[in-house]
Amino acid sequence: MPYRMPLAALAVACGLTAALHAQAIRAAEIPSEQRQAIEGIIHDYLLNNPDVLIEALRSAEDKVNREADAKATKVLRDRASEVFDNPATPVGGNPKGNVTIVEFFDYRCPYCKQVLPALQTLLQEDHELRFVYKEFPVLGPASVTAAHAALAAQRQGKYEAFHTAMMAAKGQINEDTIYKVAGSVGLDVDRLKQDMAAPEIEQELKANLALAEALNIRGTPGFIIGKKIVPGALDLDALKDMIAEARKG
Repeated sequence: MPYRMPLAALAVACGLTAALHAQAIRAAEIPSEQRQAIEGIIHDYLLNNPDVLIEALRSAEDKVNREADAKATKVLRDRASEVFDNPATPVGGNPKGNVTIVEFFDYRCPYCKQVLPALQTLLQEDHELRFVYKEFPVLGPASVTAAHAALAAQRQGKYEAFHTAMMAAKGQINEDTIYKVAGSVGLDVDRLKQDMAAPEIEQELKANLALAEALNIRGTPGFIIGKKIVPGALDLDALKDMIAEARKG
């Protein structure tokens, strides 16, 4: 899963910068000799006790992450219909299942491919599971083309067949790969290319990108299981545990 730390680190750095700026203003009111003595004491203390600074950074970073998670949880609550019940979004499994998994994914993401067998096993074994496919093309132009193709495949009733085949595709994903996969699952490729240009598909992808940002999902895969937002690839046991927890309410 792509690393999420830079955002938190940036916020921490901004906070420290603001604090240091305020301290500098107050320091101007202290006589020069006293200020130098105080700065020397602080400098020596931090050199001799680096754990203090590390702990402060970690605490600030944890605070930033908690605030981001709380905001994302509120977005999930306020925009639940967009997350779970958007009529333009493909749905698999049991459409009336009692637990829904939402996955934000990219066809070029190796971690998305890695988790696919576990998801397939779940859908085969758990007949009360509903699955929502959120196309989230963040890994370049080929990913965008693949996402357009997938949503266009839905118009020929072959979304899941195309999705599964694309996730199973090996090597570099490019336009040739995408259209070969489309042909291999029985799609009319000429019609597919026409449908890919539909403005509704572009709108759906833009909506997914905006929704993922609001939910603080910054990499692939990103899951929503019940009321929880879970970044990163999960193994079969972890998925089963989260589904069981969601069923408990």
